[in-house]
Amino acid sequence: MLATTVARMHLIASTDACYEQSGNLCRWVYDRTDGNETLANLTDWFIDKPVRIVLIVIVAMVLTRLARRWVKNVVERILSPEVTPTERLERIGIDVPEALEAAPSERRSARAHSVSVLLTSTLIVSIWVIAGMLILGTVGIDLAPLIAGAGIAGIALGFGAQTLVRDCIAGLFMMLEDQYGIGDIVDTGEATGVVEDISLRTTVLRGIDGTVWHVPNGVVQRIGNKSQLWSVALLDIDVAYGTDIERAKAALLETATEVCHSERFAEVVLLDPEVLGVEALAADGVTLRVTTRVRPGSQWELQRAIREAIKARFDADGIEIPFPQRTVWMRSDGAEPE
Repeated sequence: MLATTVARMHLIASTDACYEQSGNLCRWVYDRTDGNETLANLTDWFIDKPVRIVLIVIVAMVLTRLARRWVKNVVERILSPEVTPTERLERIGIDVPEALEAAPSERRSARAHSVSVLLTSTLIVSIWVIAGMLILGTVGIDLAPLIAGAGIAGIALGFGAQTLVRDCIAGLFMMLEDQYGIGDIVDTGEATGVVEDISLRTTVLRGIDGTVWHVPNGVVQRIGNKSQLWSVALLDIDVAYGTDIERAKAALLETATEVCHSERFAEVVLLDPEVLGVEALAADGVTLRVTTRVRPGSQWELQRAIREAIKARFDADGIEIPFPQRTVWMRSDGAEPE
């Protein structure tokens, strides 16, 4: 009896993984067949290991489906603020045009979709990497050298790809915070243009001259978005010092209002124009400022149209648009030039 027990313990301690794992199917078959090693090994390779692999794959698939639903719901909840941008502006005393109060939420939905796809892909890759490691361990491959090598490679990659990691983290927060989106006109400091594409690492802008700028997200220190909610058409118009300011202001307001109410611009103008008054006393004339709120991206076309109309109106009313003027003082002290 003692010799049989010793022999069985020696057989369990062999190199075959079947005998190193207590409680598995291989050991169970071995114990029930009075030490039939061949049948135990066949059971381990053709029943036990395949069943484990199938279970790992099934669990990974279930976790994948749960990740898709969970991440999408969480992201939509995070990106659905309790206070909308228009309500926040109204709370601090900024009037919001009625046309913007019922603005559609397509932008927020598109942003939620982009972020959820990104996070879901990352989570799914992690799930299947872990599942792959478990499968390798099931078939008897020693994972310790593999994990150690991956750790060393990860450290080396981390040191060498710090800029890449910074760009990706900055891109993720840029999407979460909705700093800008595709179609917005933004100023990144180094480049200004329309956003054509956004990825986790870079933002692609097209300048007004057609230049395509690829800006890494990690190098952007500030963002000026000219397309959120509304834009402002701002014009500084100079008149001569001898001009009647009230008459010039009335002409400016009437001309700007006519242009804004025209069929060409009626749909993009959110508020009637306003003459703010004297903006500066320049060297050559008095600067008057005119502003009006418009839909994002339409301010430049409106500004050009108003300038053209103001030029015609000033010419018709005899209001002088100043030109550079200088007063030259001549001094004669009788000294001979050297």
